[in-house]
Amino acid sequence: MVAERAPHITDKLPPHDIEAEEAVIASILVDPDAVLEVLGSNLKPDDFFREQNRWIYETCLAMFDRGETITQISVSHDLARRGKIDDTGGPAYLSRLVTTLPTSIGAKYYATIVQADAIYRRLISAAGHIVRRAHESGASTEEVTAVLSEAEALIATVRQTGAVRDFVQIKDLLAGYLESVAAGTGLIFDSTRSVTTGFIDLDTLLGGLKRGDLVIVAARTSLGKTSLALNFARNAAARQSANVAFFSIEMASEQLVQRLLATESGVDSTRLTLGNHSEREERKIMQALGTLGDLTLFFDDSAMLTTSDMRAKVKRLQLERGLDLIVIDYLQLMSSGFRNENRVQEVSHISRSLKQLARDLDVPVVACAQLSRAADNRASNIPMLSDLRESGSIEQDADVVMFIYREDKYVSREQWDKEHAGDSKHREYPAGITQLIVAKHRNGPTGTIHLRFRDKIARFEDLLVRDDEWEEEA
Repeated sequence: MVAERAPHITDKLPPHDIEAEEAVIASILVDPDAVLEVLGSNLKPDDFFREQNRWIYETCLAMFDRGETITQISVSHDLARRGKIDDTGGPAYLSRLVTTLPTSIGAKYYATIVQADAIYRRLISAAGHIVRRAHESGASTEEVTAVLSEAEALIATVRQTGAVRDFVQIKDLLAGYLESVAAGTGLIFDSTRSVTTGFIDLDTLLGGLKRGDLVIVAARTSLGKTSLALNFARNAAARQSANVAFFSIEMASEQLVQRLLATESGVDSTRLTLGNHSEREERKIMQALGTLGDLTLFFDDSAMLTTSDMRAKVKRLQLERGLDLIVIDYLQLMSSGFRNENRVQEVSHISRSLKQLARDLDVPVVACAQLSRAADNRASNIPMLSDLRESGSIEQDADVVMFIYREDKYVSREQWDKEHAGDSKHREYPAGITQLIVAKHRNGPTGTIHLRFRDKIARFEDLLVRDDEWEEEA
């Protein structure tokens, strides 16, 4: 039934194949089970070029969702109920389709043709928009960058349409496990599928940062979200040669690099700012500069970052350099890029987009998030999942949610000593001791990891790590 398609260039019409569209509908009308094959190709109503075919396909999908039998008569009745029967050509049009193609053989093939033409139409539309923007925009670096980002985002959107994952048999999934066992990695920490955080207990609990996962690092202000995110990025780049994209919406890249320099050199960040160094510190700084300079760690400090901008940038980085980890500081400062949304809807859109980005690029996405003041007002200041600000969808979309909690931020040393004065099991004041609470772990256990935070150099460490400098600070 499907005729050879005429060249689209000569007639200047957008790519389409009406006969393939009619063949899809006819297949469903003569064989209700054909809708399963068509749905397997991820064909959407908007993929149809002719409007009447789109309406009929929408009706078939609606009836399928309701569990109703799809036939020429039932579809005609449903179209009449919706006031669309005359617009679609009436029962005579449906009758002609069934008469012309009385078999459902090839339904998925026809659907593939319709979908391919729809992708080409979207690509042409995106290209037209890019051409207009290129003609209208100025010659400044900012405008060129904006047009490039917009173009990449448009192409990425077109690429996403039509992409669909199908069932995978368990034996194929187990093959990956057998390969990891053969390599001696097992499922504890597979370096081919995980990115290290650099912290022994955390990597053991999580198995590293898994590709395709959205990881939320949440805390109240001034508890070290940015520092921990920087530590993750630095450790992955230094210990695993990972390519890391770090988006900082709150702080300038120069400030972050100064923090990293303090972390790497062990020199007080205040002294770094003032430039008041001893000869010993100068040597440490020069050594740290060499170490950091070799890392494949990339910063972007765009103040008004939208999800589409970020997608375009990381996609370009992945194509040019490769990509293993994305870090965002922080989620609630991002913009969806859409108007007329309340903040809860916007944050929900952002969290879903970040999860989709992790899956599409097959990298872990670590996003810092701000907690509400609820924890400050409770008797126990330990954060809970309900403290995530502005959207419950953050918890829903995330694969891992971890909270930073420091007891020394809520209890002074004097108050601590007073409360524990008569305690026979008197504990030392927990200066810098940080609880990293893994409150959600979709694919594994939850738990609490204890780290030490060295505030003057913005560095988190495993509790087992102790050196002379730490002894001096303590």
